[in-house]
Amino acid sequence: MSTVIQIKNLCRYFEDGSGNEIQVLKGIEAEFLSDQTVSIIGSSGSGKSTLLHLLGGLDHPTTGEIRFNGENIFDFETDRLSSWRCKNVGFVFQSHHLLPDFTALENIMIPGLIAGLTKQTALKKAEVLLEQVGLKDRATHKPGQLSGGEQQRVAIARALTNSPDIILADEPTGNLDSRTGEKISSLLQQVCHDQNATLILVTHNIQLAQAADIQMTLKEGILKKTK
Repeated sequence: MSTVIQIKNLCRYFEDGSGNEIQVLKGIEAEFLSDQTVSIIGSSGSGKSTLLHLLGGLDHPTTGEIRFNGENIFDFETDRLSSWRCKNVGFVFQSHHLLPDFTALENIMIPGLIAGLTKQTALKKAEVLLEQVGLKDRATHKPGQLSGGEQQRVAIARALTNSPDIILADEPTGNLDSRTGEKISSLLQQVCHDQNATLILVTHNIQLAQAADIQMTLKEGILKKTK
């Protein structure tokens, strides 16, 4: 295993409507390795999603650094940050964010096309991923024709299109029944190990959290390792 992400003195503050400062993340320090699964639990509003957005370069910290292979991603110019995020980070959100007018196969192809893959290469990768998540027979179905669990599996396949070093999952089983949630959890962890990637997920699901290699809690703006 090698260090993929280093978080150094990461703080994120917001202002409320009255101009008061709300400290969501307070000087977080952490390090994550390749081929490692990490779970983060915390109460609603504790800053879990904020932390994931920072890790994926979707938001900027008030102070602090996130280093990917030694480089602070917040030193990147806008275009380079977007390119880095497209090629190195896979997002799995609770609400899927699939494009409703595109088929399952097309939804999976899109990140590869954005990253510069040819249509043929993107298609082949999408077909392999769709089979890997057990939805080969749903290739031509649009999101509205899929169950919640099937949509989440498409979202996972889409997140893996560019073989990312980092997979960020925000409540990936939150809208699923327990049986489907267990399958999604197992799939995420298996793919992480197969691709030597770092999986960081936030969840309220204790069983899902306990299945991770590293377990952490986020409370009052402080991230602590519990296992």
